[in-house]
Amino acid sequence: MNKLFVAYKPKGLSSNYFLRKIKRRYEVKKAGFSGTLDPFASGVLIVAFGQFTKLFRFLKKEPKRYRATLWIGAYSPTLDTEKIESVKTLAPFSKDSINIIAKSFLGEIEYLPPKYSAKRVDGKRAYKLARDGEEFELKKIKSTIYDFKILHYMHPFLTFELGISEGGYVRSIGSLFAEKLGFDVILSSLERLSEGDFVYNNEEVLNPLDYLKIEDNIYLGENDDIELGRKLDKNNFERKENGIYKLVDEKYLAIIEIGDDEVKYLLNKVKLC
Repeated sequence: MNKLFVAYKPKGLSSNYFLRKIKRRYEVKKAGFSGTLDPFASGVLIVAFGQFTKLFRFLKKEPKRYRATLWIGAYSPTLDTEKIESVKTLAPFSKDSINIIAKSFLGEIEYLPPKYSAKRVDGKRAYKLARDGEEFELKKIKSTIYDFKILHYMHPFLTFELGISEGGYVRSIGSLFAEKLGFDVILSSLERLSEGDFVYNNEEVLNPLDYLKIEDNIYLGENDDIELGRKLDKNNFERKENGIYKLVDEKYLAIIEIGDDEVKYLLNKVKLC
């Protein structure tokens, strides 16, 4: 069964454990998800069954939108509520200063991912190394912040919403906010609201063609060339410019890449119905 939909992961479950529950509920063997959510976080998780699991890297998933609450004055090495080590009582900040800090995040920023994250270091998950007490270094990454809006501030809790590029870490954004305040901050809650146009709607079945970030092309050669996986000539395409394209007929989807010297299949014969 090929299927694409948006599930809502509750807080307290790993994304992998949540996927196992979905597989049992739908009685499917092959399933996957895009965009891991930490157990601490809740929200939108894109899920696919069957051949549709091959489509994740081609889907339009930006910006990712999150709602989070900061706890000002609390400290935890995990940057969330898992390992709180101290809480300081601080005087409230002015709303003007809070809004100025929020606006400073707009655009491209460079920062370190959280050490308690799923980032891989020499093939191992960073959070596993951190929990085992091992020393390691993470490389800085870049993210684009499309918008950053303060929703509510009731000291010491501050709730905000932001749109961020794929691969961004909201816990690290919270840590950067802390640096600008001059005090420790953790996330007391984190919810992913959407990924691009993917929003939760009771696991409604989605048409993947509506969510692919790839332009269309038309193959002018023999009808069964693509179905049989034959070698393709770029001169047999309506659009011959180098790039990645999708080819769609009534039943199947193929994704190809046209280069200077050859046409490569990136995906072939993904059944649509």
